[in-house]
Amino acid sequence: MKEDVDTLKKDWLTDNSIAFWEEYLEREFLAQYNNAHIILLRPSMSFMLMQTPDPVTLLDALPSFRKATHIFLPINDCKNVNLPEGGSHWSLLLVSIVDGTAFHYDSLHPANHVEAEQVTTKLSHLLKKPLQFVDLVDSPRQENGSDCGVFVCIVMRHLLLKKLLMAQASDKVSMSMAGKTVDAVRGRKEMLRIIEEYRREGERRRSRSLSPFKPSKSPPRVD
Repeated sequence: MKEDVDTLKKDWLTDNSIAFWEEYLEREFLAQYNNAHIILLRPSMSFMLMQTPDPVTLLDALPSFRKATHIFLPINDCKNVNLPEGGSHWSLLLVSIVDGTAFHYDSLHPANHVEAEQVTTKLSHLLKKPLQFVDLVDSPRQENGSDCGVFVCIVMRHLLLKKLLMAQASDKVSMSMAGKTVDAVRGRKEMLRIIEEYRREGERRRSRSLSPFKPSKSPPRVD
């Protein structure tokens, strides 16, 4: 939607913007790793998990975690379940099921500490497995009040592509982001560019599907 794209220019990212980024990572990168069992949970699902008293009631709505090794969850500080696109801050929770640890990356630490810890507790109950909550205070810090969603997206990509998907099964991987920086302006431009590329590709596909001429299966004749 236009308002979702507009927020990418200089505003606070919407649920849809972050969900699009997760779908992009799944299609362009995660799909190439058949043996990877990593779940990118959508913001709406993370929010439901945080707000639902008994997370077991969400089993039918959530993806199966049976084979999952890691789960990424965007965390929102919204308290009102009736307010669409509510809240004022995003952070990222990465749950390593294999290690029994939930790593929290907050660009305005400790803003979303309580919310992330709540989601960890709910997920632990759902997985029937204890999870240690670790607040990574050395995560990259934002410099304004609107870049938190961009930080979530860029940190998520780094952890997925540079750490989890690059590691061997026997490797011990540090989940720390200490010393890393996030260029939010560049990140916004990149996300806008990717959306524009998808939009153009969609238009090309629609144009081909509406064309009255069907492509010939035989090579052109030269008389």
